[in-house]
Parts: sequence; C-alpha cells; structure tokens
Amino acid sequence: MKKLHTEEVDTLFKAILSLETVEECYNFFEDVCTVKEIIDIAQRLKAAKMLKDGANYTQIAEATGMSTATISRVNKCLEYGNGGYDTVLSRIDK
Repeated sequence: MKKLHTEEVDTLFKAILSLETVEECYNFFEDVCTVKEIIDIAQRLKAAKMLKDGANYTQIAEATGMSTATISRVNKCLEYGNGGYDTVLSRIDK
C-alpha cells in the first residue's frame, strides 16, 4: 500500500523498533494509542494465531469478542497479505 509508505510512518516504525522491553512497549503504546486500539491489535494477533492453529470463526469470536467480519479480514491477510502475521507469529513462538 503506497499511501502507507511515508516519512512519518517510517519514523513511527523506527520508534517501535527502538523499544527494548515489554515495559517500554506498554509505556509507548499507552501514550500513542487508546486502550481499545491496543486491545484490538492484540485480539487480531490472537485471531491470526488461532486461525493458524485451525480454529474456526465461531471459536475465535467467542474467545476474543471480535466480529466475524474482522476475523475474516485477519484470515484474508493470512492468505493474501504480506506475511506480517506469519513473521511475528513464528518469532514469538520461539
């Protein structure tokens, strides 16, 4: 997505990459995001892991409270996206 590739987004990603601990991540994300935004992102990551583990939409919706439309979007990213979910899931599973 070309509109996403901006100097400001590059700076944001460099800021995230500069964080060294989970506590630093909490501090930064609590400053820049709402609690709901952080929880939504965390739920999407959980949904991606559950999808990779074979869970169905109903199971994921019950476990996360997410809508099936959002779960479908996560699934679409897993199938046709840029591999971002796969990258982080393989790294956090280590």
